[in-house]
Amino acid sequence: MTATAPGPADGVPGSKAAARIRRAACEVFAAKGYGLATTREIAASLGMSPGAVYPHYKTKESLLFAIATEGHRAVLDALLAADDPARSPTERLRAAIASFVRWHAENRAIARVIQYELRALTDDHFELIAGLRRATTRVFTEIAEAGAASGEFSFGDVSTVTLALTSLGIDVSRWFPVRNHADADDLADDYAEIALRIVGARAAR
Repeated sequence: MTATAPGPADGVPGSKAAARIRRAACEVFAAKGYGLATTREIAASLGMSPGAVYPHYKTKESLLFAIATEGHRAVLDALLAADDPARSPTERLRAAIASFVRWHAENRAIARVIQYELRALTDDHFELIAGLRRATTRVFTEIAEAGAASGEFSFGDVSTVTLALTSLGIDVSRWFPVRNHADADDLADDYAEIALRIVGARAAR
């Protein structure tokens, strides 16, 4: 694989209690938004006292940073696992988009938080997360460029195409599921075909 995930998950406490707090916080942040959520509410959802959060996360922002780190690493790992540079660009894009969309559908609470609440991070934390986002974007950029070089894809600006491709998955976390689109695998397959049309893949024309 041409892109690689950055190193160890700094900022993500590894204890079971810390993981439980992150999961609960994801649900609260996704439902109410980071700004309206409180650590007291998160602790209460777990039957904990408000002070039980602080040995693991000193601030609400540090909890958000841990969630953002964990989530961005998870989606990048899923994307890298799906991408095989030995395959054709068309096959690579189909697999990458399907994986990206499926992850956002199946993990919609954490996906919604990591895609729509990052403005609450400190500048230093935001820059660390931005590095993970750039690594994710780079996977799609490299696939698009490979397709253009081989003649399989026909499009204009690669940065615009990459933005369109990543937007396909990101927005899924905002609305999935709905009545006519409640199966993550079917949605992933449908979006993969849409992605091929976006890049002007020969088989999709």
